[in-house]
This record gives sequence, C-alpha cells and structure tokens, in this order.
Amino acid sequence: MEANWKKNTAFFVAGQTLSLFGTLLVQYAILWHITLKTQSGSMMTVFTIAGFLPMFFISPFAGVWADRFNRKNIINIADGSIALVSLIMAVFLLFGSDSITILLICAVVRSLGQGTQMPAVGALLPQIVPQEHLTKVNGILSSIQAGTTLAAPMASGALMTFAPLEILFFIDVVTAVMGISILIFFVKIPAMEKQGEENKKIEYFNDLKEGFHYIKEHGYILRLVLLTSVFMICASPSAFLTPLQVIRDFGNEVWRLTAIEITFSMGMMAGGIFIGAWGGFKNRVYTMTLAVAVYGLGVISLGLVNNFFVYIAIFAGMGITMPLFNTPIVVLFQSKVDSAFMGRVFSVFGMASSVLMPLSMLVFGPVADIVAIDTILIGTGIAIVLLCIPFMASTILRDAGRSIEPPVTAEPAHEPLTQ
Repeated sequence: MEANWKKNTAFFVAGQTLSLFGTLLVQYAILWHITLKTQSGSMMTVFTIAGFLPMFFISPFAGVWADRFNRKNIINIADGSIALVSLIMAVFLLFGSDSITILLICAVVRSLGQGTQMPAVGALLPQIVPQEHLTKVNGILSSIQAGTTLAAPMASGALMTFAPLEILFFIDVVTAVMGISILIFFVKIPAMEKQGEENKKIEYFNDLKEGFHYIKEHGYILRLVLLTSVFMICASPSAFLTPLQVIRDFGNEVWRLTAIEITFSMGMMAGGIFIGAWGGFKNRVYTMTLAVAVYGLGVISLGLVNNFFVYIAIFAGMGITMPLFNTPIVVLFQSKVDSAFMGRVFSVFGMASSVLMPLSMLVFGPVADIVAIDTILIGTGIAIVLLCIPFMASTILRDAGRSIEPPVTAEPAHEPLTQ
C-alpha cells in the first residue's frame, strides 16, 4: 500500500463523483422527459425495467472481469461506453429525434455500463486504502454519493427548464471524460496477484461457478446476500410508493415530492459522515442490525403519521440509516473476501441490492391500487424490523462481523485463501 494513499484515494473518489454526477443528471433527465411526454405509468415501468434489468444480467460476468482483468481499465471502459452512448444520443436529439424507443435503448446500454463498473469499483478500493481505514473511507464516499444524489436531480430539473435535453447528455460526456482522465493520470493502483494468471483463457461459466461456490462455502456472504435481498424487497414500497402516498394523503404539489427526495438524500449525507466519524460498533453486524431496526420503524411510522413535516423528518431519519447498513457490509467484504473473488462477490451483492427493489414493484405496484399504501408500509415495516432476528441470531454472521481479523484470512473450515 502506498504511503500517499490519502491523495490517491481522494483522486479516485473525485473522479468517480464526477462520473456519477453526469450519470445521474442524464438518468433523471430521461426519466422526467418520458414522464412529461407520455404521462403513462406503464411507460415508467418499462423505463424502470430497462434501467435495472440489464444490470442484473451483466453483473455476474462483470464480477468475473473484475477478478481477472485490470479493474482500473474496466472502470474506464464502462465509463467510456456510457459517455459514447450519451454522445450518440445527444447527436440524435440535435437532429430532432427523441423517440422513446431510442431513449429506452440508451437506458439499457447505460445500465449495462453501470452493472460492469460497480463490481470493479467495490473490488478496487481495498487495493488503494489500508484495511483499518476502509470504514471511514466508505463512509465518506457514501456521504459524497448521497450529496451527488441530492444535487443531480435539482441540477437536472434546473437545466431542463432552460436548456434542451441534448445539453445534459453533453455534460455527461464531459464529466465522464474528466473522471476517466483523473483515473488514468492521477490514480496509481498497486499491482495485484491474481489466481489463474497463467491461464489467459477465461471460462466464464466455470469462473461463475467458482464464484458461487466461494459464496456458498463462506456462509456469512450467502447469509448477507439473502438477508439483504429480503430487506430490499421489503424496502421497495418505501422507495417507490411514497410519492404516490404523498399525493394521496397530503396533496399533489410538486414541492412535496421534491421535499421527500431532498430530505432523504440529506439524511444519507449525514449518515455517511456519521459512520465515517464513528466507525460503527466493533462488530459490524450490530451496526447493520441497528440500521435495519431504525429503518423498519421509520417505514411503519410513514404509514401512521398525518402531518407532512413529521413525515419528511422521518424520511431524513431513514436516510441516515442507509450508510449505516451499506458501509459495514462493503467493508466486511473488502476486508475478508479473497481478492481473487472480490469482484464476483460484489457483483452478486450488487444484483441483490440494485435489481430486486424495482422488480418487486411488479408486485407492490398493482397491490397499491387495491390496498392502501399506508397499510403496505406498516406491513413491510414490521417485516423489516423482524429481519433483526436472523441478523442477530446467526453465529456465522456475528463471527464474520468482528473487526479484529486480519484481511483476507481463511476460515477454519476451509482451505487457506491466497491474497
């Protein structure tokens, strides 16, 4: 690990933040453009699927690439591919073509790029950050990402009021080029010893099989993926149905919808700063469990309150819990998973955390037209709180959550792992 890891990490985070800002800027622009043009709930469902489902299918292969190829190059290629699609889309728009089909194709390609990039970013960070600082760095990164998530929709909305849509796509190209340049010229990645380096031919399905076998053999990973999957499914109504709940319960003013998005993002910023400064409990599973309990209670409260300002205060509190849940999981993987399998582990975790929420809306969406959203939130909130039981009851999870182990060591029941 280089002595100037702080400078190295700062450049990496800066580049990824620029790239993320441009990506979110265009993502919101496409979403709102389709909404305004079609005013169709069905089209919004199609766009959501187009934006998430490709990520689901590419993630396992992206995990293999992150374990077998240079992660820095993977991130840059994914960023560059997204920027190229944005450039092509901007040209189409300049010539007056804003077909919904073209926008959906754009969303699919961008989703493939994001699905390729995410495992590589998660697996690369431990190469440049000492293990004892991973929690703090991931907390800071989470806070910065939350701030970007807060700023992007506001910037996108402001730009769309006086600039044509193609301008936002050009901005995405510029931010991507800046992010790629920073990663190429300013971020130095230490060399990593890789398994199977002598075998240049990649057998994808064999590598996938080995990755899933690794997850199965290391029970704490499998349990975290399964519990996270259940959490994401139960949390999806609070993420996707609350705007509709606000309209039904409090009024259809735009500022109310903006308020819940902004307060949640502000809560996430505060949560990222908090977990970065605090570091969490010595056992990371306790921090995750606390976050699950508070988030679940918040979801229940959303179904009970009838004052809008109390409602958005609850939203801010729920936002604080997200870095407290995600950061310990990411640090746990970064500090314990064999580097040769880290990309595949992050890809599987990314599949669970990124895709199940929108897909579960295929169920919760139609149910919301039959059952009151308040009732759905109370029910899913109770289910989230009950998830604390398997988190705390699992001896394997609690053992893995202790932060005293050295990085990437073998568990007693398995063969030694190589760094």
